[in-house]
Amino acid sequence: MPEISPRLEDMSDRTREVFRRVVEGYLETGAPVGSRSLTRTLSEQVSAATIRNVMQDLEYLGLLGSPHVSAGRVPTQAGLRMFVDGLLEVGDVTGDDRRTLDSSSMQGGGDVASVLDRVGQALSGITRGASLVLTPKHEAPIRHIEFVSLSPERALVVLVFADGQVENRLFTPPPGQTQSSMQEAGNFLSAIANGRTLSELGSVVDRAIVERRQEIDSLARQLVESGAVSWIDRGEQTERLIVRGRGNLLDGSGALDLDRIRTLFDDLEHKRDIARFLGLAEEGEGVRIFIGSENALFSLSGSSLVVSPYMNADRRIVGAVGVIGPTRLNYGRIVPLVDYTAQLVGKLVSDRS
Repeated sequence: MPEISPRLEDMSDRTREVFRRVVEGYLETGAPVGSRSLTRTLSEQVSAATIRNVMQDLEYLGLLGSPHVSAGRVPTQAGLRMFVDGLLEVGDVTGDDRRTLDSSSMQGGGDVASVLDRVGQALSGITRGASLVLTPKHEAPIRHIEFVSLSPERALVVLVFADGQVENRLFTPPPGQTQSSMQEAGNFLSAIANGRTLSELGSVVDRAIVERRQEIDSLARQLVESGAVSWIDRGEQTERLIVRGRGNLLDGSGALDLDRIRTLFDDLEHKRDIARFLGLAEEGEGVRIFIGSENALFSLSGSSLVVSPYMNADRRIVGAVGVIGPTRLNYGRIVPLVDYTAQLVGKLVSDRS
């Protein structure tokens, strides 16, 4: 491998075209690209032997690799990065794709999370990848809190906000809870939460329990003191990560890839690295592309991530939209789709705030 990183501007026109054709062919088919096929597509007529020599030079530079001795070449991660940064031609969102995304945002109504769920589903369908939508924190004051028992091991907390939005969150209650204790705990939290946001509530719950201990019985106090208040996240509301289209990544994957992808989605399902996902989007304005191990969040799956932040009416970043797929994503098509979806989601959030 060379000590100096290769640069597109240092390549000859022929080398640059061979490199571009190999990457484009690989992104289109997922298969290695051979010298013989390139003789039919290059702008100048050269022999297969000449093309093989150029490919060998590109392989020496670390931009191409050979999966098999007798096979053609595929781009390496460094090669894909160079292509994306210097040669990628980004298209426009088609009318059909635009209508699909717009329609998903207008169907059926519902709260913000429900609408963004539908938009994420539409985005995954269009891209044939897995979509990620990080919904914004809910900053409206709380009007009412209620606990509902579903089983001895499962309960629901219902949060009613001043703007009319309702959120239902599952949790595991401490043992021995009764409907009476749940009602008392709900009344207790509603009294101290009224007019406060979730983050503000998280900062006063412990103090309220100490100061008003005599106003609440032991079972209800256990419910308030236990992990039931973990959904408050102690002053940091947990953003909700919506993942749609997992099956698109599983289709056609080998056994090793399946294990890696399952690990990735297990992490996402358990809300690990959500802050890191938002951080990736916030590191720069507009759409960002992370290829393979460039991004610690998705390197395990051998996938690429195209992500963009979205903003509220105050031009503050409040969430992110992304697409995960194999490293041979159709970047030229997906980049404008993610950009358009981020703008659409930002408008939705702003209109409902």
